[in-house]
Amino acid sequence: MKRQSSENYKRVGATVSGRVQGVGFRYFVRFEAARFGLTGWVCNLPGGNVELEAQGPESAVDTFLGEIAKGTPISHVVDVRSFEMPLDGIEAGFEIRH
Repeated sequence: MKRQSSENYKRVGATVSGRVQGVGFRYFVRFEAARFGLTGWVCNLPGGNVELEAQGPESAVDTFLGEIAKGTPISHVVDVRSFEMPLDGIEAGFEIRH
C-alpha cells in the first residue's frame, strides 16, 4: 500500500453485531472503505455477525469505523468491537469474502 502522506497508518480488525446480515451490510462496508481509500476485507460470520479488517491512514480508519457503527437505514448495528493489528504491506483493494 502506497502512503500518500506522512500520516500514521493503522490496521484494525472488527466484529459488527446486530442486524447486519441479509441487508447488504457487507456492500455498505466495501463502499465506505472505498470512500475512505482503505484496503482490507469483510465477511459474514456463522453466528450472524460481520467481521472485517481495514487499513489506511489513521484518521480515515477511525472515521470509517464511526460510519460502520451508524449502519444503514435497513441494518441495525448493536456493537462494533475493534482492535489494532499489524499492517499488511502487500494488500491492495477491499474485498467481500464469502
